[in-house]
Amino acid sequence: MMQTIRLGISTCPNDTFAFHALIHNRVDWQGLDFQIELLDIQQLNSRLFRGEFDICKASFHAALVLADKMVVLPSGSALGFGVGPLLLAAKPNTVPNSTLQRTLCPGQHTTATLLFRLFYPETTLLEQVVFSDIMPRLKDMRADFGVCIHEGRFTWQQEGLYLVEDLGSRWETETQCPLPLGGILGSRVLSADVLTRVQSVVYSSLQYALRHRQETLTTMRQYAQEFEDDVLFQHVDLYVNEWTLDLGEVGQAALDALSVRARKIGLIPSDSSRLEVMR
Repeated sequence: MMQTIRLGISTCPNDTFAFHALIHNRVDWQGLDFQIELLDIQQLNSRLFRGEFDICKASFHAALVLADKMVVLPSGSALGFGVGPLLLAAKPNTVPNSTLQRTLCPGQHTTATLLFRLFYPETTLLEQVVFSDIMPRLKDMRADFGVCIHEGRFTWQQEGLYLVEDLGSRWETETQCPLPLGGILGSRVLSADVLTRVQSVVYSSLQYALRHRQETLTTMRQYAQEFEDDVLFQHVDLYVNEWTLDLGEVGQAALDALSVRARKIGLIPSDSSRLEVMR
């Protein structure tokens, strides 16, 4: 009997690009039966905490919390330089400096929220909303600031918003590491053989996407908030890189740096397990 794998991936273009071939059976599933769901990243985080996925794309913030239960697959991550979330403002020339100001974040356990809390500790009132609601609510002046991810990184100017800071650039300056945003997590309950086969399928799907870029557009368009092809490929070119294929030692070092800083501000317990990349 084929083993069923409950797989959760995000609807952002870099994931629908990377998993296009897996979703549409363009690559060998290695004798596994993938039951696939595509969801917003915070929905994925929440359901992963409830144990509803065997393999799941998740924020590395969530992954740090779940390090004793999950291992990171070498392929499929979003990690790099120049890939970080943007802190945007509804008004020009403003910065978070008061507990009366409201900042919108894309989910409690997103890496975007972790970065904001690292760099702006206890300065504003945080509200967690779906990422696609952040820019519209800023435009309507229903919040002072917002931590913007995904396609909004390329469209905030045309929406009439203002850049406070690129949180990823600040991370790079302070750590000299690429920013680890999210990765493919596998349950430690799965056998080593099954995890290895899943990793092989993910890697093959990525390789297929890189060889058949135009073919992936139909899948990306189906789920993306921004439908212009050039914006979709801007997103892919930014978030799909050498570390998406293999996190390697650089990826492990970046995860360790994130863990150290999360511990310092109490976002994960001081005695929590190390988040490991599968070998």
